[in-house]
Amino acid sequence: MTSVLYDTPGPKAKARNWLYTGVFVVLLGLALWWALSLMAENNQLDADKWSPFVTDSQIWTTFLIPGLLETLKAGAISMVIALPLGALLGIGRLSDHAWVRVPVGTVVEFFRAIPVLMLMLFGYQLYVQFTGVPSNVRPLYAVVTGLVLYNAAVIAEIVRAGVLSLPSGQTDAAKAIGMRKGQTMAYVLIPQAVTAMLPALVSQLVVILKDTALGGALLGLAELMSMNRQISANYSNPIAALFVIALLFILVNFALTTFASWLEGRQRKSTKGTGAVVAGDVAEVDAGGAAGVGEAP
Repeated sequence: MTSVLYDTPGPKAKARNWLYTGVFVVLLGLALWWALSLMAENNQLDADKWSPFVTDSQIWTTFLIPGLLETLKAGAISMVIALPLGALLGIGRLSDHAWVRVPVGTVVEFFRAIPVLMLMLFGYQLYVQFTGVPSNVRPLYAVVTGLVLYNAAVIAEIVRAGVLSLPSGQTDAAKAIGMRKGQTMAYVLIPQAVTAMLPALVSQLVVILKDTALGGALLGLAELMSMNRQISANYSNPIAALFVIALLFILVNFALTTFASWLEGRQRKSTKGTGAVVAGDVAEVDAGGAAGVGEAP
């Protein structure tokens, strides 16, 4: 059987794939065994290193939960600002007017080229020198500023690519019934492109959540990652603390991606129910059209 994207592997290819999988599992098991052995030699697997996370509720109420809430707050504020701003920038890059398209493109490329940590540091110094932002919230403001500027530029490119991935016939049909460019974008292109953009957007939202750790490392934001220092100072268990913090990040990001997958599936079903064409359907439409032409008498 042959797919549109690849040829189905034969018996030899399947055997080779199973062999590669087995070798990888063995190597992964050896690496895990070596890491655990090294931790055991350095007393990092002792019960007193891990038991506080089970027996001492203070480690959660004083450090982990407040840090997690600060991470979610910084990430949520950044998402709420970056998503609409990125959408506007992406639409601006698609403008027919050069006086809109060129400046917007310059802004997007500028902020995409600068490391997000540098933007956070710049924002922090900006708030120190030119504003009266209180010192206790200054790290949060700086982190949000850096995350918004960088991720809005990335989201703008996601939006632009999502719209350009749609068949050109969608735009032609909108023009044929007299719709203006703004109406075409708002009522035809953007609703269909959302399904194509959603996986990339979710990946970028996960990046936003993870990058809040930069603010904790260098700007003093009391987010989840920064709590490792305080937990280690009080319980002398840096490896265990980092493991638990990493697990919390995994759980939060897994919940976000699970929700987005559910939303994407629902959006795709509703889009197909209306007869709209999404990016994933382009190959099917083209293939069906070609088959129809070939079968015509």
